[in-house]
Amino acid sequence: MGGDIVLWMLALLVVLILMGVHIGVSLAVCSALGVFLILGSTEAALAILGNTAYEAVRKDVFAVIPLFVLMGDFISRSGAAADLYRICDRSLKRLPGRLAIATITGNTVFAAVTGVSIASAAAFSRIAYPEMRKVGYKQTFALGAVAGSACLGMLIPPSVLLIVWAILTEMSVGALFIAGIIPGLLLAALFVAYVIIAAMRNPEIAPPFTEDLVKATPAEVKSELIGGLGILSLIILVIGGIWTGFFTPTEAAGFGAIGALLIGVVKGMRTKDIVASIIQAGRTTAPIMFLLITAQMYSRLLAIGGAVNFIQGMFLGAGLDPWQIIMLMVVVWIVLGMLIDSVSIILLTVPIFAPIAMVLGIDPIAFAIFGILVIEAGLLTPPFGLLVYTVKGSVPDPTATLGIIFKGSTPYFILILVAAFIVLFIPSLATWLPDAVL
Repeated sequence: MGGDIVLWMLALLVVLILMGVHIGVSLAVCSALGVFLILGSTEAALAILGNTAYEAVRKDVFAVIPLFVLMGDFISRSGAAADLYRICDRSLKRLPGRLAIATITGNTVFAAVTGVSIASAAAFSRIAYPEMRKVGYKQTFALGAVAGSACLGMLIPPSVLLIVWAILTEMSVGALFIAGIIPGLLLAALFVAYVIIAAMRNPEIAPPFTEDLVKATPAEVKSELIGGLGILSLIILVIGGIWTGFFTPTEAAGFGAIGALLIGVVKGMRTKDIVASIIQAGRTTAPIMFLLITAQMYSRLLAIGGAVNFIQGMFLGAGLDPWQIIMLMVVVWIVLGMLIDSVSIILLTVPIFAPIAMVLGIDPIAFAIFGILVIEAGLLTPPFGLLVYTVKGSVPDPTATLGIIFKGSTPYFILILVAAFIVLFIPSLATWLPDAVL
């Protein structure tokens, strides 16, 4: 009976989302109604859900998200992202498609100090895209490089998606952070390889290096050194601290936010900018925190109703091979990526998919990285690819249409899926570092 009620609540959840009801409100309503129908008591249902919300808020790990988001916003507003891009540009000047590669490299490093891809997409839309267009890069190619490489922010630690996954599955945030490093670098390498091959096959889309375009004044060099070294120091502080066990993820987030603030002050941020960063971090994290609380209620509904075992029995009893079950998960993730944001996708599916993956014998850490990669791809899928809309709203070019950005992002979408299946078939790419370090 409990499993049937949960399935009805899942159906109601889908209907509410399609009607435009906020995902958090939908989760809360379906959780409350489902628990009430299973227990038959309003007081019991409210008591269980209230206790669930209270226990969720008490977790120290919940402080990780706002602190990492704040760290990323400080770095973004300080201008360090522009410094990082120029350093990458000068270092890669002899490679075909150097500005696109500099964008990918910059996003790779920038991802290590910000937990959200949107920040990367917004920053590099304003920094990298005008530079690429100025020297004659094809618009589709330039926009694709910006939108596609911004996805790295969701995989390379500190990543909000990794934190959310860890909270829902009660896995170690530190372990998932370390696990994302090698797959993140692999994905960046695939992006770079694509740019080089595309630029060599068709030089018109990415004109070759010109010496006078990369000269820097002493003031620019000084600014770049401050920004570049500041970001490098933050990476060592945050990721190195977690890696060595010197910091917990929560402590690393706190020190990272303080370090980013110091960099921002040195780079010229003043009280107005600092306050704006704090407000923006609150705007970014408040909806995520609300979603996480309602997701804990949703998870409690699944547990009380025995939904995981019920749905697991449906999957395994359907006679599907393991690879068919995995492909079904991929299809669900990609379809949802066309409709809702990545955090919501994780909240809806991971409580169900993660236990099934364990039954299939897939390593939980490798499955987490695989899932994050597939969900990342959803950030680039029409009609509601979040990163595509972010780039559209950030680039200073009215001719950059959504269609052009989606077209330019398609190769990156494919490469993200390629990286996901590489991790699935070679799980040691995700598990080796956590096993060796933690």
